[in-house]
Amino acid sequence: MTARAKFLFDLDFAAGSDPAERPIAAAEHALKLAEAESRGYRDGFAAAEKEAVAAAERRMAVAFEQIGDALDRLARGMAAIEQRLEAEAVEVAYAVGRKLATEMISREPFAEIAALATECFRQLVAAPHVVVRVSETLHATARERLERIARERGFEGRLVVLAERAIAPGDCTIEWADGGIKRDQARTEAAIESAVARFLGPRRATLPELGDITR
Repeated sequence: MTARAKFLFDLDFAAGSDPAERPIAAAEHALKLAEAESRGYRDGFAAAEKEAVAAAERRMAVAFEQIGDALDRLARGMAAIEQRLEAEAVEVAYAVGRKLATEMISREPFAEIAALATECFRQLVAAPHVVVRVSETLHATARERLERIARERGFEGRLVVLAERAIAPGDCTIEWADGGIKRDQARTEAAIESAVARFLGPRRATLPELGDITR
């Protein structure tokens, strides 16, 4: 029978134990605790800083988006203002031009007839005859002045000046053997008014109501 080993009470079991299980001195414990707190503070600060930067970037992105929207609204508002000013300028120019033309004809009813006749006689030097129809109120004046214009432009054919009740003062019809030309202020105004209406019609339809373009 094998003999049992004796239990040795003087054996130091702590000599072979795990160093991690050894007691830590108070100073070393305080140092490790301070290091852990420092790491935690640094990590927390870094995380907070990162979140603050991200939040600032988000706010900046939102701000830039709002600025972009405001600039788009401003651009649309400026385009609308430009269209409105253009439309109003055309309307004013048409109204002023019509008023001035009416006043000029009222003051100098023969002026436009003279201008048209002067150009015609320059081209009709060789025509055998020319007939000019004018308003009854201008017949006497027109006949005298048209004869003078014809002579000055070298026209040697036969000039006939006729009075027409249906012709308005300032209007006339000039006819020759193979052609003719007519000045009709009412028809000219109607054509201009139609052209202005065609120009302004689509613009009026698309012009928005102008409000606060910054909102």
